[in-house]
Amino acid sequence: MARKYDRKIILENGEEYYGYGFGENTQRVCEIVFNTSMVGYQEIVSDPSYTYQMVVMTYPLIGNYGVADDDFETKIPTIGGLIVREYNDNPSNFRYTKTLSEILEENHIPGIYGVDTRKITRSIRDLGSRRVLITSAETSLEEGLEIIKNTPVPHDAVEKVSCQKRWYSRTSNHKFNVVAIDCGIKLNIIRSLNAHSCNVTVVPFNTSAKDILAMNPDGIFLSNGPGDPEDVTTVINLVKELIGKKPIFGICLGHQMISLAYGAKTYKLKFGHRGGNHPVKNLENGKIEITSQNHSYAVDYDSLKNTKLTPTHINILDNTVEGVECKEDKVFSVQYHPESAPGPQDSIYLFKKFIKIMEEDKDNA
Repeated sequence: MARKYDRKIILENGEEYYGYGFGENTQRVCEIVFNTSMVGYQEIVSDPSYTYQMVVMTYPLIGNYGVADDDFETKIPTIGGLIVREYNDNPSNFRYTKTLSEILEENHIPGIYGVDTRKITRSIRDLGSRRVLITSAETSLEEGLEIIKNTPVPHDAVEKVSCQKRWYSRTSNHKFNVVAIDCGIKLNIIRSLNAHSCNVTVVPFNTSAKDILAMNPDGIFLSNGPGDPEDVTTVINLVKELIGKKPIFGICLGHQMISLAYGAKTYKLKFGHRGGNHPVKNLENGKIEITSQNHSYAVDYDSLKNTKLTPTHINILDNTVEGVECKEDKVFSVQYHPESAPGPQDSIYLFKKFIKIMEEDKDNA
């Protein structure tokens, strides 16, 4: 006898998909997106950039290697929910300490499996990202659509995930001091900076330029994070104050806010870029990098013409802007994640570029 469905998702256009629950048994409205990564579900679940989003994993088997203590991207995951084809609750991995379902339940995150993730992904690809409700299988379509309609769209994502006070990540024999503005920073970014001889001071997103410059950093890092970059006017104005004062390196949301600070524009993509297999062309040397990405918004290429920023990287699939730079101000940023864990590692050189700029700035001081 077939097991009875106990959970379902309802999309705002009326699509319904029935399945089985794992993680927290709770009802939630999110934006539905998909990720094409074949590995790294723990890093995806713990990436703060997925706040208020429910992620469809296109790879069919999820949970099979469990969750390891050392692989989290944030201490408290804030992903909206997880949608998978097949969930494995009996991991085979000598490093695992908990199952994926246990981590989701501990952090009040709902999950559903047994649904047709290929059909859902095609729906997102063809019709774009939409709002989705995860709920009991007994919830009627009419009731579900009403819940979606009456749930406000949140605009406080960065405030939700940013740290409340400054904290430190130091390394032995450091050469540089970096202040990282936390808009939802991934821990592997900090590990990567530490690995390149940087002591890192992580500060809340609303820290003033005066307080940051008072720390006398060698460079400033602007982190990734969730939501619409235009919602984070506090950080955009902060970047305007910091431009030209110290070398600045931005990733993902940081890239978008740097562009906005220079006067460029951003727009929302139809279904975003998410996964560890996106080809990006380096316009400076013509090389193609395979990159890890996670974003809903992009910088408008034409709007860069009226700024001091120069495009440095372009997406091969849709020609969106993947990197910008202003050499005069010692500012550069990329849309993708060079620190990506578990990979790919094609773009790790960008941290060395940041080091070189900080070295030159110190020599010229």
